[in-house]
Amino acid sequence: MSETLHVAAPQLSSAQLARSAPLDKPVPRRPDACPVEDWLSFLGHRWNALVLWHLQHGPLRHQQLMARLPGITAKVLAERLAGLARRGLIEREIIGGFPRTVLYRLSARGQTIVPILDQIELWSKAAH
Repeated sequence: MSETLHVAAPQLSSAQLARSAPLDKPVPRRPDACPVEDWLSFLGHRWNALVLWHLQHGPLRHQQLMARLPGITAKVLAERLAGLARRGLIEREIIGGFPRTVLYRLSARGQTIVPILDQIELWSKAAH
């Protein structure tokens, strides 16, 4: 996922993380009852993280995203964009005129996940 411009993600200390929200203690639970499993599964779904990664640099149209995601079909991209919008990670803006233009951009919530994805990228590179 590397590109020429890479902004380092902010590091949070364990004290900052602890103040932001209390963490659950490990207890027996099914994966479908775990919010972390839910989000990792969603973000790990093919193309989702890459769509977010490309949108971090500004709004893009459907065709612009397709050009940046070789191998994705228009149908799959539309499904991924809809899923990301349902989760509140992206916003869809319709610009009037003919032909109609639709722009996709990260929402405020989506902007908060980019540093997490950046950390996963750095971790994955160090792990190899």
